[in-house]
Amino acid sequence: MAGNAGPTADRILLVLPFENRTGQPSLEWIREAASEILNTRLKSAGFAPMSRDDRRYALDHLGMPQGFHPTRATALKLAETVDADSIVVGSYVTDGTGIVAEAQVIDVPHLRMGQPVQARGEMRDLIAVFDSLAWKLTRQLDPGFNVAEETFVAAGAGLRLDAFEQYIRGITEPEQEERLDHLKKAVQMSSEFSQAWMALGREGYNSQQYEQAAAAFAKVRRDDPDALEAGFYRGLCLMFSGDYAGAEAAFGGVARILPLAPVLNNQGVALARRGKDGIPLFRQAAAADPSAADYHFNLAVSLKRRGDAPEALSELHQCLQLRPNDSEAQDLEKAWKGLTPASVPGQEPEPKADPLERIARNFDAQAFRQAAQMLDRMDASRLDALTPRQRAEKLAQQAKDYLGRGLLLEAERLYQSAEAADGKVAAAHAGLAEVRERTGDADAARHEAHAALELQPSADAYLVLGRLDLAAGHVGDANKEAGEALNLEPQNGAALELRRQIEARNGPKK
Repeated sequence: MAGNAGPTADRILLVLPFENRTGQPSLEWIREAASEILNTRLKSAGFAPMSRDDRRYALDHLGMPQGFHPTRATALKLAETVDADSIVVGSYVTDGTGIVAEAQVIDVPHLRMGQPVQARGEMRDLIAVFDSLAWKLTRQLDPGFNVAEETFVAAGAGLRLDAFEQYIRGITEPEQEERLDHLKKAVQMSSEFSQAWMALGREGYNSQQYEQAAAAFAKVRRDDPDALEAGFYRGLCLMFSGDYAGAEAAFGGVARILPLAPVLNNQGVALARRGKDGIPLFRQAAAADPSAADYHFNLAVSLKRRGDAPEALSELHQCLQLRPNDSEAQDLEKAWKGLTPASVPGQEPEPKADPLERIARNFDAQAFRQAAQMLDRMDASRLDALTPRQRAEKLAQQAKDYLGRGLLLEAERLYQSAEAADGKVAAAHAGLAEVRERTGDADAARHEAHAALELQPSADAYLVLGRLDLAAGHVGDANKEAGEALNLEPQNGAALELRRQIEARNGPKK
């Protein structure tokens, strides 16, 4: 999450669906596609774009239909009432076999519209067109932003356009059956498409198909922005399916990153369902959110089960202080105090079993975002306390983790920050060399690799040069560079693979 720290992290953006000016109803799906792509790239660039659900809520609150075409006047009206720093509006037209997209940024505090930016390309390259548009918007929003346009385009290069279209149709169709059909097609076409898996999981959860939903949520990648929400709802699905051990593990995985009260509560419930002690987790949940009656109720039930009646009554009393009309808690308090009247005069009433602990069913996305931003600020504060060289080394280490997960845009952002902190950290240059290699800029990749090697020999820099030389047909140079990498790191898997590729090209040495 440290990758989101920075001057843009608190800038809230609202990207509205683009206006379809093609005159072709079959291309209406691109309206929402534009917003989805821009949201994803702007988030990776360090901004805080409003989610689709937040946008829909805002439009409903203002009485604006979801499909409205934002004119200058309506956009400015929205800007005055929505809690966003900037609003992005745009449109698209066809140009033969191509598409032209245009967007403008509304500066909300000054109610001023920026200069329009454009991107164009073939329809088959639609994702790349909007990635390019996202880069141009980012540069307008933050003139100091220096991640390359090629990195933005490379970030979406692995997604099939047909799968993306099915996903967009799957989140916008009014009928659930049609939504499910489109989403299933999307994940069949692209099995690593986390956003589609997430949407499919939500559909399953909402229709109480818990086993299918849990399986879909499990497919969401750990590095996806929806990963924590997926883990939370997967835990609920497993809980409702009776897999309490799996639910406990799912909630525990989320709690290790963001130990918020609903997550801790549900982890405690899963433990309690297995006959284990959830009291420490219920205490943590109640401490994290003392105003939530259910956490005190759950702590009371668990304490009573353990035999601690006085503290159980105290917690139940706190529950009723917060929610006086809680009939279940009222009846339980009477039963525990022995105030329940006999059903037959002169006879003791049959004791009732205590209720089960209550499950927190709703994922509070806003609370999770706020907690994540707080962690980011803490990370940023720790970075600020380091020397420039230490900060550069730490940022380069974080960037390498992003690079290893294929998150090129996030990786380049951190490598650039590392170089800005201290331009003499070899790992930052070597990392940027690999980013440039992956985005197809061989000259820039060579430049960064050589800059890294001038500072310090590294296997990563030699490997970039080796792969580039092999691709260019300079097998002898590639072999030499693979050898240098192996001298530094004899067990380096990438170096061993490069050597195998070289031998396959020339044949093994005799």
